[in-house]
Amino acid sequence: MKRDASSIKSLVLDCQNSVTSSKERVYKTFYGYLMAVILRYVNEVDDAEELVNDTFMKIFKHIDGFSGPEEVESYAKSFKGWIAKVASRTAIDHLRKQKINFTTNEIEKARSFVASDPVTTNMEVAGIMSLLNQLPESHKLVFNLYEVEGYSHDEIAKMLDIPASTSRVFLTRAKTKLRTLYTAKFSTC
Repeated sequence: MKRDASSIKSLVLDCQNSVTSSKERVYKTFYGYLMAVILRYVNEVDDAEELVNDTFMKIFKHIDGFSGPEEVESYAKSFKGWIAKVASRTAIDHLRKQKINFTTNEIEKARSFVASDPVTTNMEVAGIMSLLNQLPESHKLVFNLYEVEGYSHDEIAKMLDIPASTSRVFLTRAKTKLRTLYTAKFSTC
């Protein structure tokens, strides 16, 4: 269910004012968007569906605290950014509970890793997203947080309780692996 910016602002305000059926409309409007965000972090559709529902619970619990800019287009973008952040944090919390841990051995290997080949960053987004699920969970997580969500290596390090250098190495490894997978998949096209 696609909506224009003014109807998104109206919908959010209705939800904040407890207008009947506004939560259902928010859910229907943004379910697919949030599912796409969650699927960047988890591979199982069942887990993703549960996490999307958990995300909506958090959104509805805290929607009164959301206040976007006055300008309608900016308001809609701000709201979408806010709910995407709630979704990504929900997915990260889920991964932490599942013990997606960075082993000491993995961190030690990362400290000694030196990139021997610069990594191309100008890959097609659709191609990368289809290949992300082939990455190790730790590399996929760092890639998403850095490249998609825009967190710095220091922020990722604090979030995941790893050294910032490990975050950098995992990002480099993720990009290298994605480039290899991308080349193998799309060089024959």
